[in-house]
Order: sequence, then C-alpha cells, then structure tokens
Amino acid sequence: MAVGAAILGVLASTQSAVAEPSPTTPDLGPNVIVFTPDMPQADIQAKVDSVYSEQVDNEMGTQRYALLFEPGTYGSPSSPLDIKVGYYTEVDGLGQDPSAVTINGGVTATGRNGSGALDTFWRSVSNLTIHVVPTADGCHTGNEMWAVSQAAPMRRVDVKDYTTFMPYCENPNYASGGFVADSKLEGGALNGSQQQFYVRNSDLGAGWSNAVWNQVFSGDINAPAQSFPNPPYTTLTATPVSREKPYLYVDASGSYNVFAPSAQTDSTGTTWADGHTPGRSLPLSSFFVAHPGDSVAKINSALAQGKNLLVTPGVYDIAHSIAVKRADTVVLGLGMATLTAQDGAIPMTVADVQGVDIAGLTFDAGPVNSTTLLRVGSGHEKGGKHVGTASNPTALQDVFFRIGGPHVGKATTSLEVNSDHTLLDDIWAWRADHGVPGSVGWTVNTADTGVVVNGDDVTATGLFVEHYQKYNVVWNGERGRTVFFQNELPYDAPNQAAWQHDGVNGYAAYKVADSVTTHEAWGLGSYIYTNVDPTLHATQSFEVPNTPGVVMHDLTTVALNTNAGTIDHVINGQGPAATGATSGVAHTVTTYTDGTAQ
Repeated sequence: MAVGAAILGVLASTQSAVAEPSPTTPDLGPNVIVFTPDMPQADIQAKVDSVYSEQVDNEMGTQRYALLFEPGTYGSPSSPLDIKVGYYTEVDGLGQDPSAVTINGGVTATGRNGSGALDTFWRSVSNLTIHVVPTADGCHTGNEMWAVSQAAPMRRVDVKDYTTFMPYCENPNYASGGFVADSKLEGGALNGSQQQFYVRNSDLGAGWSNAVWNQVFSGDINAPAQSFPNPPYTTLTATPVSREKPYLYVDASGSYNVFAPSAQTDSTGTTWADGHTPGRSLPLSSFFVAHPGDSVAKINSALAQGKNLLVTPGVYDIAHSIAVKRADTVVLGLGMATLTAQDGAIPMTVADVQGVDIAGLTFDAGPVNSTTLLRVGSGHEKGGKHVGTASNPTALQDVFFRIGGPHVGKATTSLEVNSDHTLLDDIWAWRADHGVPGSVGWTVNTADTGVVVNGDDVTATGLFVEHYQKYNVVWNGERGRTVFFQNELPYDAPNQAAWQHDGVNGYAAYKVADSVTTHEAWGLGSYIYTNVDPTLHATQSFEVPNTPGVVMHDLTTVALNTNAGTIDHVINGQGPAATGATSGVAHTVTTYTDGTAQ
C-alpha cells in the first residue's frame, strides 16, 4: 500500500503538481523526500536531478538529503529512471526487503574530472533492486556505477546486472576505499582502479575482477580465493561477527517502522536470501524524530523516557552530550545527519549498557578541542562495567568522524570504545587533508588519534582511519579483531621533529598495546604522502607485541608519490621500505606473529 501520493519537502518549482502528504506519513523534515510509484516519473526525475545539481559539488556544505522510495517499481526499460547521487545524499528503498523497490535505470555515484572518485565521499544507497537500463548518459549508466571512496556504503542492494566501482568516465579514474555489505551483485563486479575495497556478507554473482593494493572479502559467496599478495585478495570464508544496519521501512498497512537486524556470528551471504532479515521491528512511534534546531535537552528527555532516536537530515550543533543510557536503544541518522561539537563538548555518549545500535551519523569536531566525539562505555579508568555480550553487541554502522574540512575542528580522539563486544562496521575517522580555506593545517585541525579501543572482544569490519597526528588507531583491549583496515598517514607534518616519539620516526597507523596478549587482523593497508616535508620517515606502519596470540595477516604499505615520504618497514622493524623510488608499489608482509614476518 502506498503511503500518500506526495513528495515531502518538494521544491517550489514542483510543489503545485504534488498532493498534500498523507496523514499517515510522518514528519521527517523538509529534506526527506518520499517518492511513490504512482507519481509521474517526470516529476521524480526532476526532483532527483534538482537535488543532485545542488549536491554534486557541495563537498563541504551543510545541506543534507534522504531520497526514500516506497514499495513499487520506478522507471521502465523504455523510460529509465537515472538517480545521480551527490554529497550528503542517501537513497533508500522503503520495503522490508530489497525486492520491494525496483529501479529500472541506475543509482549512480561517480567521480569528477581532475580527481576521479578519490573525493567521492558521504553518500549511500540501500535496500532496493536495480535493473540497469542505459540512458542518454550511457557512459555512467551502461552498468551500475558506484564509483566511490570512503563513507559511501552500498548495503542491501540487489543489482541484476554488472556493477562497476571504477569511475571509468573520468580522468584520472582513481577510486579509493569502497564498502559493500549484505548485497547481491548478480552480474559480477569490476573493482578496476579501487586501491582498496571491502565486501562483507554479499553474493558476487558472476564474480569479481581486478585488484590494486588491498581487497578484502569476508562471508561472501563467489568471492575470489585467498591469494594475497598476488593478486592482493584477502578472503575469509565467514565474517566473525556482524550486525546489519537498522533501516526505515513501510509495512503492509502503510505504517513506518525501523527494522533492527539481529547479530550474527560466522555468517555467510546476505541476511535476506531466504526470507526476511532476522531481527526486530520497531514502530516509528517508539522513536523521537529529531529535527535541526531541537535542543539536546529535548532529545535527552525523550531518550530518558525510553524512546529510540531518529535523526533527520541536517547539521546539529551539540553543546552538551546526547546521552544514550538505555540498553537496546536504536539511534539512526538519515541523509548523513551531522552532529557538530560546540564548546569542546562530546556530542554523544553511550552508558555501560548492551545492545545499543548507532548508525548513519557523522560527527564533526568544533573549533574548541573535544576530548572525543563519540564515547561508547564509561572506560576502565572511570570504573566502567564494560557491559557487553556476544549475542547482543553494541554496534556502530556507517558512523563517520571529521576533524576539519568544512570548518576548523579539534578533538584529541574521534571514537573511544570502552564497552566489550562492540562491533564497528564501516567507520571512517578522517582528519581532513583538504577543505574550506583556513580549516586545515598541522596546528589548525589538531587530533591525536582516530580510534581508541579499550573494551575486550571488540570487532571492526571495515575500519578507515586517516591523517591523525599520532597513532591513528590504538587497540588496548583483549581479543580484538579487525577485518580490513585502510589508512593514510598525515600529509602535513612540518618536519621530523614534529612527528616522532621516543626515538621513533613518525607514529604507526595501527598500534596494538604492549600489554595485549590476543589480537588478530586481516587485510591492512597504510600509505604515506608527506607533501609538506617529503624527507619525512615513519619507522613502521604497524606495531604489535611479539607474542603468539597476536597474529596479523596480509599487511601492505605504499608510498603514494615519488617525492613524498618513506615508510621504513611494514611492521615491527620488518618488511621492505616504501619509498619514492618505488612509488605506487605495494610492500607486503603476509603473516606476522611472535616477532616473525613472512
């Protein structure tokens, strides 16, 4: 049943042709746009084109959009619907399963001439089926093109045709850092120029082609066989722990709900291959629906009364922490909703409770230093209980952090994880290397560390952490696991004296504390491009204790330019140097444990 025949938040140019929203349609704000299959396709195309025109180059802007499609079919073989996706735009189907919404045409993310897709960030597509139909712009829509880098996930998508993650229409056509989960790419996929990529719990249909430096697969059907380093495929038969992202959907009665999938262990394939995804359905009435301008006090009052939280698109200035204190709370952002720290605040904290799910949010540092931007659990030093269970883990999906970029930002740590059994699924912590003039510089957007893990039994599936001024990741907890890690060391250290410690040049990208006895990781890449001082050295990208319980698989370092920095070793003083003389060449260690590299 279609809920209304309206587009919410329609631009004035199309408003006269649209009916009023149905009484059952919730108020999701002016930047959530709901389409129904009975709308004229010309109106739908005009609206998505209008949003794309606004967002295509709006990398550091404040506009945010969610384009939601109610169950039904959109476009046709003779009249395809071409949905181009720009910055801060989320495209979702509103069915309970991907089969409920079909797009005949394409949902397209591309690069830009001059940079390829290296900066194609902050957008997403999920929960729909795509039948590719070429349009007048056949270059981008001859295949399903999702040519992206970090913070641009594809989830719960069924592509009936061929998929490319390479922006082959652009010059150069580089891309760097894609993430796909719980999807079926029936026609197979082209990795192409993607320097690193992670695919989890998906069906790759006709297969996967090409590799550059670091491609990781876990729990996938039809994935390439393990072959690192040539080609650089790291393949795990199953994903150790997973919990799919919550999503908004419309049920048969026309009511809006949020579905929260259950946790899985040692899983393979999509959650929806044999029926509905296992989990629990929460009526939207159980959520406080936040809009920009709502006070933190109002949000916290709703949370204290037992509400979940749906954050509609926009930028929220947060001067006091949003406090999540109840077990099993779901916090879901739409349209890359962004929480910006004010006056040194921590924008969100999670108490020592289990089963919390935080998804689809971006955390921005503000000009006054914050100790952290998201704290999960109270911490060892604060006497925290570290409540957590393997059967009901707290999970973060598609949660992104920025230090600088749109404005000056400062935060000592971006993400601090203190609760045991937390799951980190597609995290990008980014100290900006570019942005609005005046927002980026060694003493301007300051940040020590991207992710600090103090809890035990924490698992990361898709961890992207870049450009922090000290260790990018510090892992203090026991029995941690990481499947796929991508890193660039800071570009902008002014000299070696500013980037060294304890007689060691630079800081490692990934540091496992000396006290840890058990840790395992697969498919980790770290790259250097020190363009301010090309003479800089990092002693190594990975530092771990030499003990049999710490095992690192498939490590890669690369120098990105002929004259911009050196990584002397891959791990713990072992492995070859990544230098300008070998620019673009991957230097690898296949296995490291107890002081021995292979």
